[in-house]
Amino acid sequence: MRELVVISGKGGTGKTSVVASLAACAGHVVTADCDVDAADLHLLLQPKIERSASFSGGRRASIRPELCIGCGTCNELCRYGAVLPVGAAKPAPGPADPGWASTGQGSHPVYAIDKIACEGCGVCAYFCPSGAVAFEEEENGLWYVSTTRFGPMVHARLHAGSENSGKLVTLVRNEAKRIAGEQGIDLVLIDGSPGIGCPVIASITGAGFVLIVTEPTMSALHDMERVVGLSQHFGIQAMVAINKYDINEEVSSSIENMAAREGLTVAGRIAYDSVVTEAQMEGKSVVEANGGRVAEEMENLWDFIQISMKREEERHGA
Repeated sequence: MRELVVISGKGGTGKTSVVASLAACAGHVVTADCDVDAADLHLLLQPKIERSASFSGGRRASIRPELCIGCGTCNELCRYGAVLPVGAAKPAPGPADPGWASTGQGSHPVYAIDKIACEGCGVCAYFCPSGAVAFEEEENGLWYVSTTRFGPMVHARLHAGSENSGKLVTLVRNEAKRIAGEQGIDLVLIDGSPGIGCPVIASITGAGFVLIVTEPTMSALHDMERVVGLSQHFGIQAMVAINKYDINEEVSSSIENMAAREGLTVAGRIAYDSVVTEAQMEGKSVVEANGGRVAEEMENLWDFIQISMKREEERHGA
């Protein structure tokens, strides 16, 4: 089973458009959208959801006010300012500060956790003398197994402000590989995240092949250098596709020169054309929309990738 991960040094290079076109060229693949922080491959592949499940990437603390004795230990130990005094669950008898509750042993503050500030370290739960702090798994997102016109698709949605996207990427990727093995599909096509952070590392670690989609801008050239270094660090065979190469052919040449210095192959050059936008508005890849020159360039890119993967496998005796 082959695994091709499509990534980019920065957002907006056309990575997802390329993935959709490669899926159209392949015909029957397992696709996985591992850009879980801003997933958008579903806009082009229009998946029909068959199964969904919640994802928990960590824990969050919460204080049960009926058990809080107001000792302030959690407030003192929290390094993130996530523990705050709040009003009592039940009004205290007589005149009192609304941030304090009355007990038979005197008045004390009742504390609560700011969910956004909480980092889920668990210190407050560990040291709470009354067991008032609950430390439970939190739903950080949802993941889906779907069908598309090109085959199965695994994708996800991370809740706004949630972390641990790398764990969710690993879950999506492993499920895609499981489905491919179960159904005898020989290619998993992954839409990775831009950049070099945790989601990208989770997308490419152990993968067979990486396609870096870039564009001829100075920021894209700079960020491409970083993502090339990341691929080399993990020893993954990488290829480069220059999208919209004709908007600045001087920078495109710089990208090609940099690729040559790093021993990378330029797998394809894709021209700028409004036909790509028109295809996206129809919910299609440019290949399906008969996008003329650009569609042909996408098909040539796919042919080159297939040949390169086969040669690399033969070189390693696969």
